[in-house]
Amino acid sequence: MRTPYFRIHAGLVGWLLLAQGMVGASEAARIDSRRELFVDQFLIQQLAGARLVLHPPQPQEKVLEFTEPWEGVYCAYFTIIQDDGKYRLYYRGMPEARHDLDTEVTCYAESKNGINWEKPSLGLFNVRGTRANNVVLARHRACHNFAPFLDTNPQAAPAQRFKALGGTGDPGLIALVSPDGIHWTELQKEPVFTQGAFDSQNVSFWSAAEGCYVCYFRIFKNGVRWISRTTSHDFVHWTAPVNMEPGENPLEHLYTSQIQPYTRTPHLYLGLSTRFMPGRRVLTESQAKAAGTSTAFDFRNDCADIVLTSTRGGGDFPRTFMEAFIRPGLDIRNWTSRANYAVHGIIPAGTNELSIFVNHNLGYPTIHLRRYSLRMDGFVSVNGPYTGGEMITKPLVFTGRKLVLNYSTSAAGSIRVEMQDGSGRAQPGFALQDCPEIIGDEIDRTVVWKDGGSLAPWAGKPVRLRFHLKDADLFALQFTE
Repeated sequence: MRTPYFRIHAGLVGWLLLAQGMVGASEAARIDSRRELFVDQFLIQQLAGARLVLHPPQPQEKVLEFTEPWEGVYCAYFTIIQDDGKYRLYYRGMPEARHDLDTEVTCYAESKNGINWEKPSLGLFNVRGTRANNVVLARHRACHNFAPFLDTNPQAAPAQRFKALGGTGDPGLIALVSPDGIHWTELQKEPVFTQGAFDSQNVSFWSAAEGCYVCYFRIFKNGVRWISRTTSHDFVHWTAPVNMEPGENPLEHLYTSQIQPYTRTPHLYLGLSTRFMPGRRVLTESQAKAAGTSTAFDFRNDCADIVLTSTRGGGDFPRTFMEAFIRPGLDIRNWTSRANYAVHGIIPAGTNELSIFVNHNLGYPTIHLRRYSLRMDGFVSVNGPYTGGEMITKPLVFTGRKLVLNYSTSAAGSIRVEMQDGSGRAQPGFALQDCPEIIGDEIDRTVVWKDGGSLAPWAGKPVRLRFHLKDADLFALQFTE
């Protein structure tokens, strides 16, 4: 398996503070009892011999095809929602190469496991001469890129349990609401937000961490397809846009952002963003002809893949990994323009696995949805080689009495953990040599030291963690009771 990686070293100022014991609670990262992943540099002070490794999900079943007359080869902009033991899937049906009210519809499917899907006959709209279809919205300007979510705002009215945004640059994003995810009405006739390009999926959600609705939408920045964000407290009035800032990384065309709060770390937003490479042609004329590549929309001259992105709110948009998270693969029909779109939604599948879905072969009669699997929390790990490596965290403040890890080692590998004070001194009884080797592969493993003491005495105070990893991966950590 390929393993893109990223190395981080401590800054001079941080080390001076460490050496002088000057780090206080105000300078420490307050994580309390939150689970933390390693998709960014938030917790990492130093890596020595260790590295950050990206773990691409593995392709699994082809779960859904789109052969109904109102669906077609241009189905796109998928959203999957987990609700009361059911998976709800929404997507654009578009059988012909036309963006108009008579062609584009919003379709719906259901599943109990994310593998076996049903398209219910809803009878809501007459489309292509029949009401026996799975269409939940038709002849509406939001159908081009309808993007719904389950509203977890505790103040949300029952009649607005589901919300959605859809629409293009002119006139803008239209807000819709639904009590059941099936019957949708406009929240108001006028667009609720107009300051963007919007010509792909514009995703929104209720953020418990920020206490507001958040929308990530499409813009153009210096001619590049890019992402901006806005927030709202009522889903009608939105703040001035804030462009996402990638730091020193180059701008790349991100066609869809697919940013969402990760279920197990809702303060951390993860994106399965489609990276679009205009003018980067892969298929020869003969390959394109043999594959049946569309000429109505000329998809031959471009290609795309999916990258992992993350943000913790605001305009900060670190690109820890520029490498692809999901490559197009062996199927040449995935090497043309817009042929790979990740579904908006990362769904737990049991206790140890996540399901990610990708829309493949867009523009071909073989268009389908494929499920990918990923270890729980397993997007990125801190990896130590066989010869050993170490990570030291930045000062952090926690609540609780024990430390729990999501980790994996080889049969020869191991992890040891040291608890330090804010200035980097090992705590008596909690030094590296006091921690028995952690060996195995577990989603939730409690760290113990030889004297079996509780971590409660250090709760609320700045501490650091030192990890020694030998042929091992650390995916996540959390302090708990």
